[in-house]
Amino acid sequence: MASVERIVLGIDPGLANTGWGVVAQRGPRLTCLAYGCVSTSKDTELCQRLKKIHDQMGAVIARFEPECVGIETVWFGENVTAGIGTSQARGAALVACATGNLPVGEFTPRQIKLAVVGTGTAEKEQVQYMVKQLLSLEAVPHPDHAADALAAAICYTTHKGAL
Repeated sequence: MASVERIVLGIDPGLANTGWGVVAQRGPRLTCLAYGCVSTSKDTELCQRLKKIHDQMGAVIARFEPECVGIETVWFGENVTAGIGTSQARGAALVACATGNLPVGEFTPRQIKLAVVGTGTAEKEQVQYMVKQLLSLEAVPHPDHAADALAAAICYTTHKGAL
């Protein structure tokens, strides 16, 4: 079987903060290329916030030329209002991915935690620690949205790894 070599973009969508992380996969080895966060202000009109997320995710895609994307699905919990904003941000990021003709793997928070930590009920700190370990980073990626995005990319490699 041939070794998988590709660049994977991970996205943790949010209206206030959309985390992104780029991981290179060479066989079973994963390397962090970059990570960051698109932040928008609640004082900015919704359409402008979504445009910023779309445009900046498009710039990340243009710069790193990923071959695929892992994105977290929206979990509404008890705060439906926040879930709607997150869904809209997710849509803006997905349009940027579609513009780049990228295949997208969609994963629940539970699937991402299971792939990275080994349990779907892991705490945020456990996910951050394992992202640091799996990518051989010197420190936990900050902000936490970027660490979550890297976790989504790692999840993609485990779910879509054997191509």
